[in-house]
Parts: sequence; C-alpha cells; structure tokens
Amino acid sequence: MRRLKTESCNVTFIVGLISITLFLVTACSPATEEMPQAVDVTVFEGARLIVGDGSEPIEDAAFIVQDGRFIEVGPRGQVDAPAGAERVDLTGKTVMPAIVDAHKHAAGDREALVDQLQRMAYYGLGVAMSLGTDDGDLALQVREETIPNATRLRTAGRGITAPEPGRGEVPYWVTSEDEARTAVQELAERQVDMVKIWVDDRSGRYEKLSPSLYGAVIDEAHMHNLRVTAHIFALEDAKGLLQAGVDAFAHSVRDMDIDDEFVELVLERPYLFLVPNLPGRGVVDDMSWLSETLPPEEVERLQASATDRPEAQEGFGIQARNLARLNAEGMRIAFGTDGGTPWAAHVEMEDMV
Repeated sequence: MRRLKTESCNVTFIVGLISITLFLVTACSPATEEMPQAVDVTVFEGARLIVGDGSEPIEDAAFIVQDGRFIEVGPRGQVDAPAGAERVDLTGKTVMPAIVDAHKHAAGDREALVDQLQRMAYYGLGVAMSLGTDDGDLALQVREETIPNATRLRTAGRGITAPEPGRGEVPYWVTSEDEARTAVQELAERQVDMVKIWVDDRSGRYEKLSPSLYGAVIDEAHMHNLRVTAHIFALEDAKGLLQAGVDAFAHSVRDMDIDDEFVELVLERPYLFLVPNLPGRGVVDDMSWLSETLPPEEVERLQASATDRPEAQEGFGIQARNLARLNAEGMRIAFGTDGGTPWAAHVEMEDMV
C-alpha cells in the first residue's frame, strides 16, 4: 500500500522539458494523528490512479485535495477524509499526471494561442513544446505566463533548415556554417528552450540541411548550453546526426527499418531521446470515444475520414517496428504529437501501446 499522509503535504507535479519527465516533489510538515476538519476539502473516490512515479496504479483509489493540492492518496477505505469534505465519485475513470507533449506547433496570434492552450489543457496536457515555427515574441511572452485553464508553453522559437521555398518562412534558412552559427546565437539570446532543425528533402523537393551545417548548429548550440532536436525522415540522416551529437529526434526513422549500426549509435548516447510522433494507422477507428467532448457532427466527420489506407498502414508499420525495437533496446522515449489537434495525445498513447 502506498499512502501520502501529513498535516500539510504539498504534492506538486513539475514538468521539466529538459529531461522530458515528471518529478514528484513533496514538502511536508510533521504528521499529526488526525487531519483538521475542513469544509473546502474534496475527496475523490473510485478511480484508477496513476501516481506518476513508475509504480503500479492504485485501483479503486481515494485522494484528498485541498486548495488545489493532493494531501493524501491511497486505496479507498484507507484514506482518512476530514469531516465535512465534499465527495466526488470517479468510478470507471482514470486519473493521471498531466501529459507533457514535446512536439506541438503554437498558433501565431495571442487569441488563437490561448484558445489552443486551453483546449489542450482540457484534454489533459500540462506542458507543450512548440518546435520551430514561433516568430516574434508571442510564444516567449506566453511562456512566462500562467493562463487560467491553459497548458504551459515552451518554445524552440524559429527552427533552422536549408532553404525551402513555398513552405513556411518562419525558420532560419541557412546556407553556410556562419549563418547556422549566427542563427543559434540569436536563439540563445532569446533564451529559447531548445533548438529545432529539419533534415529532410521533403520527398526530393529541396536540398537537405547538410552534415556540415547541422554539425555547426549542434556545436554552437552546445556551446550555449542548448540541446538540439531534429526532424528527420531517413535512416542515413539519423546516423549522421547521431555522429554529430544531436540530443533528440522529433520524429523517428521513417523510410526503412533501423539496423544494428543505428541501435549501437543510440546506445552510445544514454541521454538521447526520441519523440516518435507516430503517423495515422490507416485503419477504420471507432471515433465514438470523442462523443462526450465534441459535437455530433464533428464526430461524424472524423468517423467518415477514418478509412482503410494501405499506404498509411505501411508507413505506420515501419515506425511502429522502429519504436518497438528502440524501446526494447532501452532508448529514452518521450511523448509528442505534432500538429495542433487538442485530443491527439490520447490517440498517440494508444498508438504507442
């Protein structure tokens, strides 16, 4: 049995994007034999509770919340509720720590961004990392704010890529090592949370960011204590980035199954992490699980778009096999969904399972 019980035990889930993990921090005053009576305390009962520390879930849990903080957690019937506490029945539901989404793209104006963050919070996101498409000061300003009922924002600012005419023009387009290093220096001045690079020819339409250029980005970023995450597609590029010292992958290898050489390069870097961003499975999914949170016509539209697509199934298969192998080999796996769909985290979790 796991129980957290003190007179005032403040349990705070701190989401750290530097490590893409959850830490459970407790600061407790000496325990007393009885909890004080309080009418503003709520007892939640009956849920499956995922504590967030790697331990097994507590089935049929009870937890007490006072002033927005957990003050006691344990199996139902073994938690001492204060007199006058409100009770909420959560039977059939699951309670878990807020989700960290390490790959999103933030909206470009404040009203839309606040709406986006509040929608993500509604679906359980505590923190979202916007990767490489944030121009100006908006994302940096919102990062410093606590907006009611909204996901907290982190940002990579403007990403770095080779020129891609016809695509978004927010990222730095670099063609020399000097330009690559200057871009990183500007990002460091703006105190971004990470550096994002794209190493992808977009199905042969563009020249990729070359090894000399992404090597300069990674080297300069590390001199400024910044980590670099890379959008990739091809196995060959992933190997080159590993040899250059990249810190994270914002997508997995997507063109073929990974090989032993790639796995060996990964295992040489214990702090490297992968954000898989699995694609659609290309199968007919039952979208009725969204019926409690979306209008019926929207659920119908989503259901109509959930069709069998063999080419998507093939792409999903490659990435699913790569993720399964890397997970089995012990690579650090983080979580991210790309795009802006607010409920995407739940789809991604199911896909990863």
